[in-house]
Amino acid sequence: MTNQIKAIFKEHMEVANASTNGISEDISTACSIIVDCLKQGNKVLLFGNGGSAGDAQHIAAEFVGRFVKERRSLPAIALTTDTSAITAIGNDYGFEHIFKRQVEGLAVGGDVLIGISTSGNSANVIKALAYGAQLGCKTIGLTGRDGGKMNDCCDLNIVVPSDVTARIQEMHILIGHMICSVVDDSYE
Repeated sequence: MTNQIKAIFKEHMEVANASTNGISEDISTACSIIVDCLKQGNKVLLFGNGGSAGDAQHIAAEFVGRFVKERRSLPAIALTTDTSAITAIGNDYGFEHIFKRQVEGLAVGGDVLIGISTSGNSANVIKALAYGAQLGCKTIGLTGRDGGKMNDCCDLNIVVPSDVTARIQEMHILIGHMICSVVDDSYE
């Protein structure tokens, strides 16, 4: 059991090291996009499925509540939390539309959409990002593997260099915390 735990730590650190060298500039770019959005009075909308839905909620809560330091509440919405909207849209339009319909109703040009998908191929995430781009939103992806179809529908797709879902998800929440830290530092 201890050997298995040590192996997971080792694999995590290997992905973290590869991410440090491979995607730090992309994370910095994402931070700039998000800070600019918030400073202009716009909002951040986040979405994903399963564990990525939990990450979307976690990151949105850090913006609205606080991350580390005291600052004003910032506008962020996880599109994964309204079960009435999700189930109604899923029932009436199909599961692949649950985020697109919410983007249609809630997003305006200048907002930032953050779509989270470990494979980069989640149809409902892709539809929402593509629709948001038509509205004039900035689109950021958090993916892994080869970035999937989200490479073609995001202004910026941050691709974690791993094929292991658990390691990708661990990096996604770390990236979310990095973004929150930069956002915190941009507010006095």
